[in-house]
Amino acid sequence: MSGLAHANSFRDLIVYQKSRVLSREVFTLTKGFPKEEMFSLTDQVRRSSRSIGAQIAEAWAKRRYEKNFVSKLTDSDGEQQETQHWIETALDCEYISRAQADALLAQCAEIGRLLGGMMAKAGLFCNPDALSVREEQAPYFTTTDD
Repeated sequence: MSGLAHANSFRDLIVYQKSRVLSREVFTLTKGFPKEEMFSLTDQVRRSSRSIGAQIAEAWAKRRYEKNFVSKLTDSDGEQQETQHWIETALDCEYISRAQADALLAQCAEIGRLLGGMMAKAGLFCNPDALSVREEQAPYFTTTDD
């Protein structure tokens, strides 16, 4: 690949790091939303933006099975698209400016592209040899001499 270091944890993934930045920016921006939006728009956009990284972390834990890995990445991509919807809703309600919306939407799009690349190359992340147990398995059954 392009000289990128091997990821030892989901925290090493650029897409995860970018999802955390997006989540923090959404949180900060939504602090200025009207109080009557606290349990609707504010809560929704915060939850969806936070879930992007959470789904990436879950995907990492499911790398043993490529289909499960891709499924969780798909969930993460769905969350980033939901976040786009809520950002556009905040724009429609005039809670954020066009510039703020465009910046957040660009971050979402970049995260989406990174997730798409991971899904397309899932086999590179799901190497069964790297995930296999290297120790001898313990016996499940014991024999007794009667």
